[in-house]
Amino acid sequence: MEKVQVDILGLSTSPSSAGAYALILKETNGKRKLPIIIGAFEAQSIALELEGMKPPRPLTHDLMKSIVDTFAVSLNEVCISELRDGTFYAKLFIEGVSETHEIDARPSDAIALAVRYGAPIYVDEQVLGEAGIVSEEGEEEGDEETPKQEQEPPTKQFTSKFEQLQSALKEAIEKEDYEKAAKLRDDIRKLGITD
Repeated sequence: MEKVQVDILGLSTSPSSAGAYALILKETNGKRKLPIIIGAFEAQSIALELEGMKPPRPLTHDLMKSIVDTFAVSLNEVCISELRDGTFYAKLFIEGVSETHEIDARPSDAIALAVRYGAPIYVDEQVLGEAGIVSEEGEEEGDEETPKQEQEPPTKQFTSKFEQLQSALKEAIEKEDYEKAAKLRDDIRKLGITD
């Protein structure tokens, strides 16, 4: 499995899903971003730790960390390892006394623990390639080819729909509406056009 290290870019509320948040991960040495929709509790748990705030009573992820620490093991890294049917899956890599154990987890829980340990966060290259969003400055240059593509009558409507989705995707990324960007990316993939 080829892994790409990512950093937490931020958390934002999801305008279309009440109570949901978009966790934005950004490739450490690249331009790709990966939006993941998570629940309010997990978002709060991640945000509190990132801000260095300690609640009066331990949250579930604080409890999990205490349990891991009690048994003299440590969290080495987390990896978002799979995307299946629109759902992300993650693994915790926990170092035991004599071996490393892989434990399945939800990405939001894995990341909430990673921030508590200062552990690196990775995304499988295939997952990032499939679900990542690239925001580049020079995308406007590619628009010059549009008139040539529109001259072909059989694909005129198809290309037009593709261009509309591409334009909406670019706008969503600029506005940092990553949930909308993820949906638009999926709509573009349904058209079957590959870059």
